[in-house]
Amino acid sequence: MKKTFVLSSFLVALFALPAVAANTLVKFRGGIGVLPVAAGEGQAATADVVTRNVVRGVEPAGQIWVISALKADVKVDGQIRVDGRGLLLGGGDQIGFTANASVFATLICDAAPPFTELSTNAAGVALAPNGDFRIDDTLVPAPPADCASPVLLIRVTGGNGPWFAAGIPKQD
Repeated sequence: MKKTFVLSSFLVALFALPAVAANTLVKFRGGIGVLPVAAGEGQAATADVVTRNVVRGVEPAGQIWVISALKADVKVDGQIRVDGRGLLLGGGDQIGFTANASVFATLICDAAPPFTELSTNAAGVALAPNGDFRIDDTLVPAPPADCASPVLLIRVTGGNGPWFAAGIPKQD
């Protein structure tokens, strides 16, 4: 009886794995912190003209941010779980701190405008003092059946919600 239970439990778990994988829309492993300026022009010590690092219509934060780790899974029904580590200011007087920020996630599947932002609750989650955070929520609106060009942005709450960090899509 005991061997049968163990074997049947193993078989159920084994055949359930493809179902779980099939339920996944996109995964992200690793993160990139924001550099607010993408390019600058000019002869002086400061640029006369700068190009902000806008990603799919979303403005960057005003200061450099770094992130040490990010893992995110998005399901076809819009469920999203993001685990971030070490999201901290990478410059300025508050370098190495969180500025008491709260963050939310936005997934964008469109490669060209118009961009549809699929976001978690804009109230967000607070960063821990060491920059760690966990988002466990549902994207609104629901994602499309195919997300061929995924971009995941971690954004600050309030205002226009500039982005602080981006996920690196996992290539299967």
